[in-house]
Amino acid sequence: MNCHTFARRLPDGRQHLQHGPIDLIIEAWGEADAVAEAYHRAARRFETVLTELVAELPLLRGLDAAPTGVMARRMARAVAPFRPAFITPMAAVAGSVAEEILAALVGPGIVKAYVNNGGDIAVHLGPGQRLTCAMIEGQGALTLSDRDAARGIASSGWGGRSWSFGIADAVTVVARTAAMADAAATMIANAVDLPGHPAVTRCPANTLQADTDLGDRLVTTAVGPLSGADIARALDAGLGTADAFRARGLIDAAALFLHSACRVTGPLFPGPPFPAADFLPAPEPAHV
Repeated sequence: MNCHTFARRLPDGRQHLQHGPIDLIIEAWGEADAVAEAYHRAARRFETVLTELVAELPLLRGLDAAPTGVMARRMARAVAPFRPAFITPMAAVAGSVAEEILAALVGPGIVKAYVNNGGDIAVHLGPGQRLTCAMIEGQGALTLSDRDAARGIASSGWGGRSWSFGIADAVTVVARTAAMADAAATMIANAVDLPGHPAVTRCPANTLQADTDLGDRLVTTAVGPLSGADIARALDAGLGTADAFRARGLIDAAALFLHSACRVTGPLFPGPPFPAADFLPAPEPAHV
């Protein structure tokens, strides 16, 4: 194990991997020996993940990226369908890392597995398998089965681990891959917005982090009280974007939250009572 990486088996059987800002909770189901070997494979692959990403950060923070690494290329592919709107490959970094570690985790004897990168989740489901995941903000749960095409879940919002142009408390997206879900959640959260509203505080992103991929674009730093009509208008704007993505086959479902209100598109989000979850999302660390 690289001296800068951290891996440990948790008391409940899951594995925790951490290196710098990347913080993963992973879990696999299968025979004990198969699971132990899967965790070993995941830990070995994790050793160089951050180094590989950092080597291409200048490209990944730009709009015309032509990266060479496997994770970086996945990031660029995931954001491409959302252009010409502004989006850089960094919008898919957490989902891409989750996919990369999942690919190492899954092997002989593993019937079900997930990699949870701060709420951006890559899922493997063998025949007959299901996975139920509790959503952030305590807003119920969603279930994926082996019959569903979706294998990625991601969340974004103005108060999360990366900055947003919008005001959504949270947007959770289900898509074919974790990287695609990550990019789509970013775009939908940006669209939940009330431009110019006096209750919304914004500042240039590069005043918060000099080398951000967002440059001097305004990001949300606070959201004050909003009327019911304002909340509905902002959520409806985001829902329109989510519905357009669904129509293009970019996402399978999305749930949008602002204050006490919610909008849902797609069949994967159930109404109450919600099913018991196989796992809860991990706390969100800062992104790379």
